[in-house]
Amino acid sequence: MLSCVSPAVSKLIQTALVLAALIVTGNSPAATPERARSLGIPFSGAPGPLNAITDVAGVEVGHTTLISGQGPLVRGEGPVRTGVTVIHPRGKDSTEAVFGGWFTLNASGEMTGTTWLEERGLIDGPIGITNTHSVGTARDAFVAWMVDQEWPALWHAPVVAETYDGALNDINGQHVAADHVREALQIAAAGPVIEGAVGGGTGMVCNGFKGGIGSASRIFTVNERPFVVGVLVQCNYNWGGKDLRLGGRRVAEQLPVGQHCFTDPDIIPQHPWFPFCDGDQTEQDSPTRDGSIIVVVATDAPALPHQLRRVAKRPALALGRLGAISNPGSGDIFVAFSTANRGATGEDEFNRVEQLPNNALEGLFRATVQATEEAIVNAMVAADTMTGADGLRVHALPHNLVRDLFAD
Repeated sequence: MLSCVSPAVSKLIQTALVLAALIVTGNSPAATPERARSLGIPFSGAPGPLNAITDVAGVEVGHTTLISGQGPLVRGEGPVRTGVTVIHPRGKDSTEAVFGGWFTLNASGEMTGTTWLEERGLIDGPIGITNTHSVGTARDAFVAWMVDQEWPALWHAPVVAETYDGALNDINGQHVAADHVREALQIAAAGPVIEGAVGGGTGMVCNGFKGGIGSASRIFTVNERPFVVGVLVQCNYNWGGKDLRLGGRRVAEQLPVGQHCFTDPDIIPQHPWFPFCDGDQTEQDSPTRDGSIIVVVATDAPALPHQLRRVAKRPALALGRLGAISNPGSGDIFVAFSTANRGATGEDEFNRVEQLPNNALEGLFRATVQATEEAIVNAMVAADTMTGADGLRVHALPHNLVRDLFAD
């Protein structure tokens, strides 16, 4: 039955059949946290079967999540609410680069390897996301892993990005170790992406609620050829939830945004950015609370580096749809890659590559914006309420209130 359709469509059909089989056996992703669409939030565009970055064939995602301790913040001891997330563009068994591009909307953050990416338009190795003070550990672990995997180069400059989890996590304790990074590299897999407070997104705050990892995808066509774009975000921006919009509607005044608070009045918080839950402390304002967001865009369309740099700008429009202005203290950094042109990224020989028509980029741009918007909301929907350092509590997005908003 699948022999008469294109490889891209065949892959999507096969994935849909696998999901149907999982539902029958009771092992479906329905057992995982709800996603944004189930709350009635409207989104544009046609998602892939998984509605995740792994709808792009070959892409694998892995998380290592670190959660331990409670009570007062003690450097080096905890509480720990952090982790690392890994994306393999061509799967963990591949040692072939992908064409890529990147963009920074606001540069209060870090993404390693981007100067080399900008220079030659290639991403070698996996892409990582963790907390701000663990970028070096993850980057070095990536280098060691790439050496072990015999990546074809004498030196490596992998891409690792970060967002700040220092409100909920003992970030200065640097609890992410090389073994944690290697674990994420090894367990990364295709299939449904676990979302919410997992991996690098464990301790993050997003749009006034608990944030973390989210993913989504879109199918688009160019000259009757189907392609997929998938997005994964680590969402940690707009801690206060100011100007939040969902489904094209302003909802900041209709939802309890930014009600983060300290649960134990006997603990003097080291970072008194929020009130006590009993209301005895006046909230303090701090630019640190701007947070950040990392967006990773994958596609199987044959986009070349100059085109992927353009693609990497488009997540900014999705942030705007959700009400963001990219605050001064926010690290809003985006990277895009293409899994097409397999076998044509070598740097020691002539290569013949296929290029997506420049005048047909509109479909890829639109799909990127749509998938990024939904991935951010998926991160918020999947994340549960969390209490962390110094007893700080960050509430989950209230599903019932969101359902009520979009019920009519």
